[in-house]
Amino acid sequence: MKRRLEISELIFKVLSYVFLTIFALACLYPLVYAFSSAISGETVVDANEVILLPKDIQFEAFRYVFNDNIFWTSYSNTLFVTFFGTLWALGVAILGGYALSKKRLLFRRGFNFFLVFTMWFSAGMVPQWINYKNTENVFNALAGGDLDNKWLIVIAMGMAAMNVILLRNAFEGVPSEIEEASIVDGATELQILTKVYIPMSQSTIATVALFFAISRWNGYYWAQQFTDQPEWPLQVYLRSNINAYLLGGTDEKFIIPDGYGEFSVNSFIYAMIICAIIPILIIYPFIQKYFAKGVNMGGVKE
Repeated sequence: MKRRLEISELIFKVLSYVFLTIFALACLYPLVYAFSSAISGETVVDANEVILLPKDIQFEAFRYVFNDNIFWTSYSNTLFVTFFGTLWALGVAILGGYALSKKRLLFRRGFNFFLVFTMWFSAGMVPQWINYKNTENVFNALAGGDLDNKWLIVIAMGMAAMNVILLRNAFEGVPSEIEEASIVDGATELQILTKVYIPMSQSTIATVALFFAISRWNGYYWAQQFTDQPEWPLQVYLRSNINAYLLGGTDEKFIIPDGYGEFSVNSFIYAMIICAIIPILIIYPFIQKYFAKGVNMGGVKE
């Protein structure tokens, strides 16, 4: 038999649902507005007449984006950086978290302290720049020439202390009896990691992978510092267009080439933004189910 809710509980539930509904609509509105502006006519967009639903619907902005070779080159560069950057950073975080979760690790307390110390204090932008440039010089020397700067972004930015700590805490939550049983059965250290710890920490690993992927996909500042125009990641290309056409960063004027109908520069920018977030919108629902569980497992130390 279901317990009847008290008045205070009923009021709390109603207010909670109302608040969450308003919050969800507030998060959804920018996406709907961007899409509506991307497919609306030039006059209504420039006059700020689009509030929610599109007006004077046309798809010229999307057609222009689909035929923009630089956009898709930047898109492929971002996919490259996101895919390999996530794999590399996740591998480093798993190995680091696994090592730091072992009490038998020599100087374990010191390593953990220095890891957390990097979250408290930052050396600053200039030392970070020097560090990245020195890393680039090392890679170029090893490669015997100029290394593709996309690999510099992948490798040099492959460390995140917070994610290592999440994985360390998740690995510490794995019962030691399972590891002892694996050792008795003759499992090696690598087999224990891959056959025991990783499968039992899938939620946290999926969450950390999502953190890394979003960071690589949205990152533009350091990518802008290290890449030239043909190698621009997508977010750098978006930023350059927003700065050029909307923020007045240059005197460049947006000109619609022949063969396209009239559309606003705002529609062009919004169309690129919509295309840029599609992969995240596709991937996130599949990983979201691990998110709360993964953060709880990795964020709480027993």
